[in-house]
Order: sequence, then C-alpha cells, then structure tokens
Amino acid sequence: MKCPFCGAEDTRVIDSRPADDNAAIRRRRKCEICGKRFTTYEKLETMPMMVIKKDQSRVPYDRSKIEKGIIASCHKRPISTEKIKEMVDEIENEIFMSGETEIPTTKIGELVMDKLREVDQVAYVRFASVYREFKDVKTFMAELTKLVENQNRSLGEEEGSAEVQG
Repeated sequence: MKCPFCGAEDTRVIDSRPADDNAAIRRRRKCEICGKRFTTYEKLETMPMMVIKKDQSRVPYDRSKIEKGIIASCHKRPISTEKIKEMVDEIENEIFMSGETEIPTTKIGELVMDKLREVDQVAYVRFASVYREFKDVKTFMAELTKLVENQNRSLGEEEGSAEVQG
C-alpha cells in the first residue's frame, strides 16, 4: 500500500478491525519512511450475477424467480416448503460455484428441471411444460414417454442389481 503522504510503498499494518457491520476491514497503517499514519478500508468487490435471457438481454440474478417457478410447479404436491428451499439453495450454489458472472436462463432452467425430476415427477412435468413451451399434446406426451422410459430403465437397473446380490 502506497503512503498517501510521501508515496513510499514501504508501509505496515499496525491495527486491523471489522468495519461497516463486518462488511469491510479497517486497517491503520504506518509509513516506514515518513512515519505518518493513515487508514484504509478493504471491502469485498462483488459483481452481481447477470442472467442472459433468450433475447440476449441481461438482468440481475433474482433468487425469487427460481422460487416462484418451483413453488408454482409444486402446487398441491406433497413437497414441503423446507424441501423447496433446499432445492433453491442447491440450484443457487451450483450457479455461484460455476465462477461465471453471467448465466443463461437455459442453464438455470435445466438446473431447476434436474432438481424437480429428482424430487417429484409431476412438478417436473409442470415446470417443463412451461419452460420448454410445449406447443401441443404430442410434445407433452413425448416428454412423458421419456420420463416413463427413464423410470423403467432405473427400475430395471435396480432389479438387475438385486438379482446379482440375491
């Protein structure tokens, strides 16, 4: 840190403490050349996560939009509020752990569908029908057929592993 008085780069920290409700660190420094003291503040630089919409416009990330979509999909389903919060937390963690500062809505939609598919297939189909903009019954049935085939495949794998164990 450069001394604001003499411009020397030889300064040392003599005291550090939290500031702004722990949002920053206040440091008292002393210049080793001129002996003058000064205060600096360190604050985490945060860049808001931006969401790239289908039309390529960008909007700030908004957790409540994911919550609303999941809540609507889970309406009248046996899914607790706690489970919904847990799904949103997991999705949000995946988004932020990616390290990206921009994420397409398509990626968020896929993450939501993956979580819903694991938790409740009816909620998954509800979300997918809106997200993928099913145009007709054929599209809807194709998605249901894929879901049933995946479920049958999973059951077949479980039966196969049970036979090996038995």
